Amino acid sequence: MAQQEGDSGNINIAIDGPAGAGKSTVARKVADKLGYVYVDTGAMYRAVTLSAQRLAVAADDHHALSALVKSLKIDLLPGEQGQSVYVNGEDVTSGIRSREVTSQVSYFAASGIVREVLSKMQRKLADRKGVVMDGRDIGTHVLPKAELKIFLTASASERALRRFKELPANDSVSLEQLEQEIRERDRLDEQREISPLIKASDAKVLDSSHMTIDEVVEAIVKLSRTKLAEAK
Repeated sequence: MAQQEGDSGNINIAIDGPAGAGKSTVARKVADKLGYVYVDTGAMYRAVTLSAQRLAVAADDHHALSALVKSLKIDLLPGEQGQSVYVNGEDVTSGIRSREVTSQVSYFAASGIVREVLSKMQRKLADRKGVVMDGRDIGTHVLPKAELKIFLTASASERALRRFKELPANDSVSLEQLEQEIRERDRLDEQREISPLIKASDAKVLDSSHMTIDEVVEAIVKLSRTKLAEAK
């Protein structure tokens, strides 16, 4: 359990980077190794996207989207297969990972009202310290005072290949199509007006193109321990 804010031994870790860089997997493993709380902000934006799609609320319908996001109670809970995501009491863990949600989430994440509401939720979760949070604007916008900031990246072709390997056998999408979708999502995330994907000036860059997940995790854990030592 995370200690109270100001207690020794805990820092907040922000991990940002483009789609498919392995942020969620890495952040979860780092949190496990350090005994910290993992907060998957991407899952929160996916939960909003799924809810909007179900109700046919468009990303540019600001009035309806504002009412919707304010009505949602999003819970991130430990589950047998990792983190489970609940919206108003319903388990949507698998639903938010559909390609329909993946193809649209950047549009909803660009909404000012969505980012405002979810950012407040995320900051509240980090108040106690001992949090590992991943996303696209954690180090620059959500937790600008995080003690350790990581910008985790990989080439678009490598990220597409990773996604391709995770697809079920009956999925007909091609590797080329996945890479095109990832490049388009990068473009949307980098060019949006509100909280675009950019590296924080004090973030450590880790290119995972030729690194295993465990190597990335160990690198971040080592950096976190250095930060803790510096703080003592």
